[in-house]
Amino acid sequence: MKSYLLVTGDFVKTGGMDRANFALADYLARQGEQVHLVAHRVANELLAYPHVQFHQVPKIGNSYLLSSPLLNRTGRIWAKHLALESARVLVNGGNCQWTDVNWVHYVHAAYEPNHQTGLLHQWKGFVSRRLFLDQEKQALKSARVIIVNSNRTKQDLMDKLSISEHKLHTVYYGINPHIFYPATPAQRAALRQQLGWAEDKTVVIFIGALSDRRKGFDTLFTAWQQLCKSPDWDADLVVIGVGAELPLWQRRATDAGISNIHFLGFRSDVPNLLQAADCLVAPTRYEAYGLGVHEALCCGLPAIVNANAGVAERYPPQLQDLLIPHPDDAVDLATRLQKWSKNKKYYTSLVSSIAQELRGYTWDDMSKSIWQIIS
Repeated sequence: MKSYLLVTGDFVKTGGMDRANFALADYLARQGEQVHLVAHRVANELLAYPHVQFHQVPKIGNSYLLSSPLLNRTGRIWAKHLALESARVLVNGGNCQWTDVNWVHYVHAAYEPNHQTGLLHQWKGFVSRRLFLDQEKQALKSARVIIVNSNRTKQDLMDKLSISEHKLHTVYYGINPHIFYPATPAQRAALRQQLGWAEDKTVVIFIGALSDRRKGFDTLFTAWQQLCKSPDWDADLVVIGVGAELPLWQRRATDAGISNIHFLGFRSDVPNLLQAADCLVAPTRYEAYGLGVHEALCCGLPAIVNANAGVAERYPPQLQDLLIPHPDDAVDLATRLQKWSKNKKYYTSLVSSIAQELRGYTWDDMSKSIWQIIS
């Protein structure tokens, strides 16, 4: 039995990197390995394994930023202790300064957030980014092996931090095909009834944090305003996400007299929402990968996304119309939405092939690839 120490904020099934870390921990535990987890939260499913040990780190003030020094310190303490057992230690980005395996889900050096709300919020964003940049650079320079979630991330590390390519290994995220799959017409009709959506209404969905402008909702909002001026545009926009800018966008929609944007806040039924919707839009300015887009495609949903997002690497040539060349170009986005709207059945049929392919690569497949790299 080998020992593994994994360090991250949370091992749960929500969020991109959290879901990926959960999957790896779960896979290693099912192989009968000794798994040590340093984190704030761990799902009960992982705690039920006999060979999983949870070394809990208090979350000070319910803040990941304030708790980061303690997570780093606790991870290093256990890494030194488990070195006696020749354990492999996997950290995430700059969250723990250790020189073994680093799994990178986001490159802070690749994107500078644009905060528009409140001086305190902007100051916090500036301070946290400076901290994350320093931690990221130090941790990645010293890592022996680096796992990345896309070739986009790989290139960012080489360009922004001068990381040697021989240390970098691309492993894409997986999926649970039993949760994310194309709904049958009957299932879709039932879901729409539960959600209160008319069966024949076109529904476009946006999923992303509204804490800054990274996810590009401002571009989508401007494009939507333009589309609503056309008498033949008849669609609803459903927005899933929370953040400091949520009240701002709610006010702007009201002030502009736009009644077909529905802000639903945080939702735990994202698979149902994707299966019931017609299209997902993600004009993100920076996305190391884009698990939400991946999940939408697995549900058979056409997904319009920035061409520079990591997940765009997995789009076949026939879906290039769904890739946005310039995430700030609201006119181009509106044009692509109009084109999709006029050819919905065509784009849905094109997505079916990539949906099948993505659903064939599970979280276990991802985890096995990482296990083989680090074992």
